[in-house]
Amino acid sequence: MSAKIYTAPEEINLPNNTFSNVKDWKENDEKYIKEVTQHLQELGYNGKNFGEIIKFPAADGYALYMVISMKPLMLLHLELGDAWTFQYANLLTATEVQKKIDADKRFAAFLEENRKKSESQKGK
Repeated sequence: MSAKIYTAPEEINLPNNTFSNVKDWKENDEKYIKEVTQHLQELGYNGKNFGEIIKFPAADGYALYMVISMKPLMLLHLELGDAWTFQYANLLTATEVQKKIDADKRFAAFLEENRKKSESQKGK
């Protein structure tokens, strides 16, 4: 079954990221994601992979989606940065989303392992 795509609730304000506060963008985005997550939890969402962020390359950034529910598959489009969208997001299946989450976690672990190796070799 295909994904249902939602937008964030209007009562949660998007970060005010401007060129005058570039250094704060990451922190602002993380705060926004936390607020969205808390709001969804208050609505009763908390199942498998709830809150996981999946991203798809788009132009000079990423299209970002948060998992609300795996069954039925519900994704929340995170309108951060340039608010890119993934043209096939609504065609994603729960299996594809699970594979994407697993692959992203493996890649993050790989990068962290290599970072640690690199740091340990600097002292030699």
